[in-house]
Amino acid sequence: MSRKFCIPGIVFLFCALVLSVLTSISLPFLTGLDIARTTVSAGKVDGQGVDQIRLGIWYSAACSYETNGDRTCGDASHGYTLFIQNSAGTETVDIGSSWTRGLAVHPVAAVVTFIAFLMSFSQHVTITLFASLMSFLAAMLTLIAFACDIALYAFLKHQVDKLTDLDPTTKTGPGFWLTFVSLILLLLAGCTVCFGRRKDRLSGASSYPSYPMSSTKKPFWQRFRRN
Repeated sequence: MSRKFCIPGIVFLFCALVLSVLTSISLPFLTGLDIARTTVSAGKVDGQGVDQIRLGIWYSAACSYETNGDRTCGDASHGYTLFIQNSAGTETVDIGSSWTRGLAVHPVAAVVTFIAFLMSFSQHVTITLFASLMSFLAAMLTLIAFACDIALYAFLKHQVDKLTDLDPTTKTGPGFWLTFVSLILLLLAGCTVCFGRRKDRLSGASSYPSYPMSSTKKPFWQRFRRN
């Protein structure tokens, strides 16, 4: 593939890979990379008073920040359920597993992005074609993951707003926006690799082998004359 398109494609894929991996790790290992967070006044999670709740990909990422500053996270698992209560404990809302199970698409998208990144180094025409296809596949998976992030954020806001005495404030987390940027980078990478492959094909088609010019043809009757 042309270097003019090869290097930008590799850079786009590398940046998308880094962002996707960071988002996939999420909480509690990277405390600032949550998908959605809500700040409440004296709410409760599992009977503990909290003032902030952060949701990530894994259950351990559903961390509650207590009023004294301590952070509490549950055990890691796929598809978690979270129960939030008001300060008096009389009202309870829940974030069901159906809203968090789809977040597992994030690490799948990261794996596909890694494969596309490795393929982008090749100069072989067929492999660069697969690199472009894998980039678009990773973009599609990232789009699905981003849709799950939007759904989780909207549902979290809808649920905690029912607890009016908590004065909740729900925001998107950094992991939400890293996923969006990763999606844009993957689309750019797929287009760049695809354009580079097309340019190589056009340049190959326009170069024809040169043949020496044939000598001037002799008249028909002179072909039977002896030299």
